[in-house]
Order: sequence, then C-alpha cells, then structure tokens
Amino acid sequence: MLIYHKPEGEIVSRDDPEGRPSVFEKLPRLRGSRWIAVGRLDFNSCGLLLVTDSGELANRLMHPRYELEREYAVRVMGEVSQESIYLLQAGIELEDGMARFIRISPAGGEGANHWYHVVLNEGKNREVRRMFAAVGVMVSRLMRVRYGPVGLPPQLKRGQYRELEDAEVKALMSVLTPVNPGDKA
Repeated sequence: MLIYHKPEGEIVSRDDPEGRPSVFEKLPRLRGSRWIAVGRLDFNSCGLLLVTDSGELANRLMHPRYELEREYAVRVMGEVSQESIYLLQAGIELEDGMARFIRISPAGGEGANHWYHVVLNEGKNREVRRMFAAVGVMVSRLMRVRYGPVGLPPQLKRGQYRELEDAEVKALMSVLTPVNPGDKA
C-alpha cells in the first residue's frame, strides 16, 4: 500500500479520452497486479491518495459502513458565515442525498481567501465543493490531508509516493475491524 501526494492536474483513472496525465503513470510498476485508488480526488484537487493492489482492501476502505473520516484543507473565496457553518454541519440536501461535515473549523486566511478544515465520513462525487456551493461559497483550492488514521506526511512532495509504514498499516487495519464480533470485516 502506498501514499501518493496527488497534485492538481492529474486524474485518478487509467483511461482518459482527453489524454490528461494520470496518477498511475507516477507509481511503480507491479507484476501480475495493478494499483487501485482508495477513493478519488478530482482533476482540480490535490493531496493524500491511498493506493493498494488489493481490491478487497480498497473496497473495505471506501465502504460507508466503516465511516472512515476524510479530512480536507479547503480554501474558499470569501468567508463562510456562522449560519452557513451550522447548515454545513446539520446537513445539506444535494441532488444525490443529504451531506454534512462532521467538523468544520476556520484555518486562517486573509483578503478574499479563507481556509477551513472540514471532516466528513463518506465520499460522494465532488461532495466538498458541492456543499460549499450550496451555501453560496466557491472552493478555490481543495486538498485531502487525511484518510482515516493516515495523514499526508508534510515531507512528501507533490507527485511523490512512499510505502505505508507498519504502524500506519496497523492503524488502518484497526479501523476496519468489525464493530460486532459476529460481523465480517
């Protein structure tokens, strides 16, 4: 399993009719297997991307049942009002159902740009961007900084990858243990 620091301008797909660069082009070659992305980041987003050669593990890491937190650093144009913060945490109806942030906190900024850290536990398509748009705020930068217990290492530069350390793998596996002893993970 690898951590990849995805830059903006790469797609998380093997095939692109537009010929854009793919994250898979930067990863080491595998014999008899292939890399599977855990979740996706859109073309204009950056940050932590987990990749594995195990389809079963990838499915478990993305399954809603485990409610793995995803944390993002989000830069928006303008400030988000207290009322909007309340709505983002209470829940907003999107075209594909309700969505809400578990946590949202201001993280600085000046002028027209303000940063927020947001945490959610599902991964609908472009969910963070759509939620902010629903309260009238445009996202200008979106970076995933954590997936479950695995954070984006500050020393890992954009476009680089590294293998997960044993402690990171153990932490990740521990969140995938069944809640009830009779459940299968």
